[in-house]
Amino acid sequence: MTITSAMPKAKQRKSQTRTKRVSSLPAIKLSQLPPSHIDLRQPLKAVLVCPDCKTWCPITGMRDTVQKLVPHHKGEAGVADAVRCRGSNRRVEFDMTIPEWCQALTDAIKEASSRQATAVLPKAFSPQTDRALRARAERTPARRVADWDAVLPRVADADKNRRAVPAGAAPTEAPAVPLTPRDKEAHDRRQAELGKQYAQRKSAASAA
Repeated sequence: MTITSAMPKAKQRKSQTRTKRVSSLPAIKLSQLPPSHIDLRQPLKAVLVCPDCKTWCPITGMRDTVQKLVPHHKGEAGVADAVRCRGSNRRVEFDMTIPEWCQALTDAIKEASSRQATAVLPKAFSPQTDRALRARAERTPARRVADWDAVLPRVADADKNRRAVPAGAAPTEAPAVPLTPRDKEAHDRRQAELGKQYAQRKSAASAA
């Protein structure tokens, strides 16, 4: 579509208008808007962000009984088409005072600053970890399949040896377990000493 000079363009609107029209939309309550979307630093030139087109719009009628948004367009003045925003002439209810707005804005700024993420410094990797991560990054699916195929015969041999049952009572490839002491006299003396120690402990326990 070709843009010509005859097409309507959005115009700059005066901050105060003399129209008595009021939008049929519900009134905008300042308490329901984010504090950052309101500017009451100059009460007679108060502005807020229009909930419909999300642009800053002056509030007219600050000296009258009814305050409302001035008629405005959605687009940028002198550039976009002159499409009237449905929030034009919408009533504004001042259900909060200027000190209350200042306090709400201060609280919102503090809350936003507390949510800012702190700078996290990356932890240095050890040489071993660095080598392991580099090797993992270089391994492709085909390389992993090849590594598994190479180790698969050894895994099969280990499973086969684990399932094998040794012949006889003694384990295979292990020395025989002695059934009698090598020095019977020393064994008997040791057993006699242990018997005397046991008898002494038993008598001491019964006397207590």
